[in-house]
Amino acid sequence: MAVQQNKVSKSRRNMRRAHDALVAANPNECPSCGELKRPHHVCPSCGHYADREVVAQANEIDLEDDAA
Repeated sequence: MAVQQNKVSKSRRNMRRAHDALVAANPNECPSCGELKRPHHVCPSCGHYADREVVAQANEIDLEDDAA
């Protein structure tokens, strides 16, 4: 079992944890619809990435015609 040789002070312990804080998200505005999205990801609301549509939205597809 590990046993410490010397006491670690509160200051030294807290300095070690200085980089453990969480950082806030950095959302960008989608150029096509204006909604906030994650950088370098497909926009979840319109399906565009880099000024082109890569994911078709469900309201644009007629599911009955595709099944037939």
